[in-house]
Amino acid sequence: MSGRTGEVYRIDWLPGTDVLYGTCHCGAEHTAEDPVAMWDWMLAHPQGHDLSRNGS
Repeated sequence: MSGRTGEVYRIDWLPGTDVLYGTCHCGAEHTAEDPVAMWDWMLAHPQGHDLSRNGS
């Protein structure tokens, strides 16, 4: 990795479920059960990021 960008990616586990809740540095939100799918979504910014709805 070549330097800090100040971007914050956050993934929370929803207790009692297999669901991960992710928030991108741009404010977009997404849910997924697969951690790899969650990181793929976050790092594919801005493809798939829709601020008007949760998930994709």
